[in-house]
Amino acid sequence: MTNKQKLELTWIGKEKRPRLEPRIFLEDSELSFQGEKKEGLFNDNLLIHGDNLLALKALEQDYVGKIKCIFIDPPYNTGSAFSHYDDGLEHSMWLSLIRDRLLILQSLLSIEGSIWITIDDAEGHYLKVLCDEIFGRSNFIGQVTWQKTTSIHNNAILFSSNTDMVLAYAKNIDFFSMGRIPRSERNTQDYKNQDDDPRGPWASSPLHVSLTSGQRGKQYALTGKSTGLYPIVGPNGQEVYPPKGRCWAYSPETIKDFERQNLIWWGKDGNNQPRLKRFIKDNKEGVVPSTLWLSEDVGHNQEAKAENNTLLPDLDKLFSTPKPERLLERVIRLSTNPGDIVLDSFAGSGTTGAVAHKMGRRWIMVELGDHCETHIVPRLKKVIDGEDQGGISKLVNWQGGGGFRYLRLAPSLLQKDEWGNWVINKEYNAGMLSAAMCKHMGFTYAPSETQFWNHGYSTETDFIYVTTGSLAYDQLKRISEDVGEERTLLICCKAFMSEGADFPNLTIKKIPQSILNKCEWDNDDYSFTLNVLAEDDVELYDDEEEA
Repeated sequence: MTNKQKLELTWIGKEKRPRLEPRIFLEDSELSFQGEKKEGLFNDNLLIHGDNLLALKALEQDYVGKIKCIFIDPPYNTGSAFSHYDDGLEHSMWLSLIRDRLLILQSLLSIEGSIWITIDDAEGHYLKVLCDEIFGRSNFIGQVTWQKTTSIHNNAILFSSNTDMVLAYAKNIDFFSMGRIPRSERNTQDYKNQDDDPRGPWASSPLHVSLTSGQRGKQYALTGKSTGLYPIVGPNGQEVYPPKGRCWAYSPETIKDFERQNLIWWGKDGNNQPRLKRFIKDNKEGVVPSTLWLSEDVGHNQEAKAENNTLLPDLDKLFSTPKPERLLERVIRLSTNPGDIVLDSFAGSGTTGAVAHKMGRRWIMVELGDHCETHIVPRLKKVIDGEDQGGISKLVNWQGGGGFRYLRLAPSLLQKDEWGNWVINKEYNAGMLSAAMCKHMGFTYAPSETQFWNHGYSTETDFIYVTTGSLAYDQLKRISEDVGEERTLLICCKAFMSEGADFPNLTIKKIPQSILNKCEWDNDDYSFTLNVLAEDDVELYDDEEEA
């Protein structure tokens, strides 16, 4: 395989891509909730009820490049049916469904952002290759092993599964910055003061690095030389070189500066390999996270079920494998700062939003099930009112505050009438129609209070007007004169009569004809269920082998 060739995962139906309708959102004010306003807390958090693929498409226009952290816990496709997700999808269909979502999620991430995906080994290794393709192998942050349970299941046929994996990718690894986790008592014990340094306890790390990796390795392979291969004179006068296959990580000048600052440790007898001293007082922000997350540090499924049961008596029964708040706290701590936006498009029991809220982050969650209203809303209200003192509340000294908006996806803009013709959905009023057409045409919906023809803008001088009426020549002439020579206007209307006149500052399109071919209409279900398979595809998937 040449350097230009790209390794890709293939599966049945990969070439099929849904043509999603960019829906508008409708707020349900009875379910939106405003708590006490506090500095640093946000009221523009979004809880969205609806198909998550359509919801992600609806978020695109306003949130591309703005999400700092995405955490998703998608259906694992293990072959066991969950209460709210049909988790036994055929392998190829599962890959298509997760691919479609990841492509939009990738576009929503900010340049400094990252995505964290929990999965098990039923699909985890396929997902890794798929994520390499979508996010780029160079943007792979790492794979965390999370201890999800401490119990041994003796009814397991082979292994008793105690862990899940968490795949983490950056939007652009060059701009991603990993946070730190708090120093534990075990970490603190690693710091000692073997030479009674007045600066206090310290730990040490090697002064050498790999000679054959990275740009340094490429240079060595080409020339057989390295700027890091030189002797350092130890306290006993001996010349010391780095171990075989290694080179010094610093220049001779930097090494001498370390020596002047008493930052090099040669061991008690002065004959060891030199190591760089790092003082605990200079490393207050915490420690670098490892790829093994034990339940004692970030919780496990049973802890999460107990948290849910404390909040709402039957919430623990709805989800057999919920994620603990401490797990989400670690992900959010490592990947965001206060004020950043966290997105979870598989909200489940609402843990991501609850934890992000307590940590002073903005959040967006999407959930299709009815429990979005019956369980997530009450949970978040308890968080906002300060009643939820479980989970990470005491860790972050949570006292309540903030709020959220409850949004639903609008129905499809177009539906077929009794004769099979596509027409504007009767549920749409004038405001909804204007907002939807703005989204379809790439405009920001911002109706003017003074200019009847100004429903939105794409630039400072380009505007849009939407009407279901038919516009006559006199009306178009008056609008053109009002718009003026310095501005342009896109008019979307049912019909128009220009009588052969040309209005240079107006572009006129008929609806619905102008948008008929833009997307799939009147499709409300792209969910992780078997009924998304088209009837003519069923026999193919029954007969073919897995991808």
